[in-house]
Amino acid sequence: MRLTLIAFLLAGVAGCGTEPADEPGRSVEEPKLENGNGGEAEPVAKNGGDDGPESEFEATLKAAEQGDAKAQFNLGYMYRFGDGVPEDKAEAVKWHRKAAEQGDDIAQFMLGVMYELGEGVPSDAAEAAKWHLKAAAQGHAPAQHKVGVMYYDGSGVPKDYVEAYAWLSVAATNAINGSKDAKERSQQMKAELTPDQLIAAEKRIEELTDQIIAAQKRAAELNEQINADKAK
Repeated sequence: MRLTLIAFLLAGVAGCGTEPADEPGRSVEEPKLENGNGGEAEPVAKNGGDDGPESEFEATLKAAEQGDAKAQFNLGYMYRFGDGVPEDKAEAVKWHRKAAEQGDDIAQFMLGVMYELGEGVPSDAAEAAKWHLKAAAQGHAPAQHKVGVMYYDGSGVPKDYVEAYAWLSVAATNAINGSKDAKERSQQMKAELTPDQLIAAEKRIEELTDQIIAAQKRAAELNEQINADKAK
């Protein structure tokens, strides 16, 4: 299958290393703070600590207010978990949204989770699906898994077994964060599909794969340009 041949190209930006929960009430392992290069940042110093005139929180806030998407995600993380600042779910949603609107896939995923769980905002399955889809389209495996489950259950999106199977299959073969559970669920679904549905699903998998690779290429080019501009 074409997807198998190009699965290794589905690098994407690694979000959570764990599989997402299928039900809003179940826990989701949270991503770590990000540094500007997409890696894990150093532990956040508590606000008002002895690390100098400007705390890590204050530095993150300054960068976030200047429009840095990674800083905005990190600030949302701090507010959500009370790391260096008093816990404030609504403020966490605010900053995750700012980063998500700039295209940060991890922020998009986390915003979807917060809508799913009703943290800082009223629970809204349609809004959760919207943000999970945006992250999934960039190659975020946990979001791809979420989208597959949402289409299977008809949660926030119309129930669609072909779309569910396609997204679960893509999540299962994601080169960085492939989901074992997504693989098992896609295999179970395959037995439930009619021959015509399976043909349509395989075509959809190829379409999604091409779209994700193109999106990742555009994102990489944009990051290169941003880094080049910063270096000037």
